[in-house]
Amino acid sequence: MKSSVTQAAGPIHLGLDVSKNRFAVGVLRWGEQVPDVEMITNDEASVRRLIDRFGDRGQLRACYEAGPTGFGLHRLLTSMGVACDVIAPALIPRAPADRVKTDRRDCQRLARLHRAGELVAIHVPTEAEEAERDLCCAERGPIWWPTAPAPGIG
Repeated sequence: MKSSVTQAAGPIHLGLDVSKNRFAVGVLRWGEQVPDVEMITNDEASVRRLIDRFGDRGQLRACYEAGPTGFGLHRLLTSMGVACDVIAPALIPRAPADRVKTDRRDCQRLARLHRAGELVAIHVPTEAEEAERDLCCAERGPIWWPTAPAPGIG
């Protein structure tokens, strides 16, 4: 990772491949074609250290795929003044033969596609919207999925 002393001529794109234990971060600086990659642990302190290395947070544009890790990372980054998009995984352009998935490759690809404007961001619910959704799901109860046919069927 290059020093934060270097002034950027334009936005810096961060593509994050997130998982339960660690993040692969692709850092695509202005004027460069290949993102630098670094691994950080999945905790708030590590994310804050990463972001603190950049001089102007207003120049940072981050993105990551929506998934089971939720929206906590989005809320943390936006609270730090970093523009962040959560991306719909099914709408990420992929070549038909591109079946190899690695954290390193995925974070670089996210950074490049984000800079190119090729990604579709999803709506990130507020904490209140998430709480309301959770309440609705709890009131509905578990989904009934029979293991045997219901009486009168089959």
